[in-house]
Amino acid sequence: MRTLKVALLGCGTVGSDVVRYMTRHAADLTARIGAPVELAGIAVRQAGLPRPGAPEHLVTTDADALVRRGDIDVVIEVIGGVDRARDLIMTAFEHGASVVSANKALIAAEGAALHAAAAAHGADLYYEAAVAGAVPLLRPLRESLAGDRVNRVLGIVNGTTNFILDRMHSSGADYPQALKEATALGYAEADPTADVEGHDAAAKAAILAGFAFGTRVRVEEVHREGITAITSADIDNAKAAGSVIKLVAVCERGAGGSSVNARVHPAMIPSGHPLAAVRGAFNAVLVEADAAGQLMFHGPGAGGAPTAGAVLGDLVAVCRNRLAGVTGPGDAVHNRLAVSPMADVVTRYHLGLDTTDQPDALAEVAAVLGRHGVSIATLSRRHGDGGFSLTVSTHHATDASLSAAVRALRTADHVRCVTSVIRIEGT
Repeated sequence: MRTLKVALLGCGTVGSDVVRYMTRHAADLTARIGAPVELAGIAVRQAGLPRPGAPEHLVTTDADALVRRGDIDVVIEVIGGVDRARDLIMTAFEHGASVVSANKALIAAEGAALHAAAAAHGADLYYEAAVAGAVPLLRPLRESLAGDRVNRVLGIVNGTTNFILDRMHSSGADYPQALKEATALGYAEADPTADVEGHDAAAKAAILAGFAFGTRVRVEEVHREGITAITSADIDNAKAAGSVIKLVAVCERGAGGSSVNARVHPAMIPSGHPLAAVRGAFNAVLVEADAAGQLMFHGPGAGGAPTAGAVLGDLVAVCRNRLAGVTGPGDAVHNRLAVSPMADVVTRYHLGLDTTDQPDALAEVAAVLGRHGVSIATLSRRHGDGGFSLTVSTHHATDASLSAAVRALRTADHVRCVTSVIRIEGT
């Protein structure tokens, strides 16, 4: 029984837990794989830092030499970033290793090239941990639903933003307060831009669209909005409408099924919808398919231990393939569907407006919306500072129609300010 050798690139939060669980569960891993696995090297950027549980004799700062050894069966990449990680993975393929990664930014940007290189060298590329941490999602989309037709994926795929919005909803905190709490608890990075501006979720949406619809969606084709503009007033309006606000990733087929769209943005979700109950830093994804109907995937989407668990699940699969002399499923992309622009997306909207107290203010708002093909589903108003605060929910309309209507409302005689525009999902 030969021993399979594993190289680890990165020993931060996730990498440290990978080492810990490989050590703690060595016997179980051996039983599941059919052969023992040995950690053969750990590449880090900076030597000398304390790394509890990581054998010092395995630690090196020469990642290039580690992936070039030629006796490595599997390289686990958890260093993050794009360029450096891509180069190391390409080198690993060239020297006979398969790869397990947790790097969503890399896969979203370079997935096609990496899969092509893996195929050319007869290697595996697995990355279940790249999208929703411990939540098993990519493998069910690629394998369990391979005989079905997925029509829509709607999910919360960023734990940091979900924690912030949940705190704003449950405690009444404003955005800066909730962000400060998320940072103190370790849910938000010192620079939270990737999370709060939607970059992290957009990379995951691009990957999800590829698995759900079998077509390549580049991360720059994913419409992206963050949560930094969400106010306490928006949260209160959502509560009044029986909803909560979540940052959602939406991937769906267009009319007729010949196109897809992928987008990330805040949305009002009705309180009875499964995603509305997702609290704290958890992730959840709802998949809608022809035969299976609605499937819900829910669990911890970030953190060292959950992500390490997903990494080790991929490690078991790749090692089994290695022993059998085969490779697993490759690139999920097999279609060439058009990616629809955001302007063509059809959904519902919530508008907040500050108007004058003139009798014809309501009529003007309704007329402007009507001229742009946007019809009102519900409307409420309350006295504000010398005028009225209006909240409007619309019927379905294209994003282009709604955007044109909002531009017109901003210059309308009786509209002093458009205070918010939030999409409505899950109805």
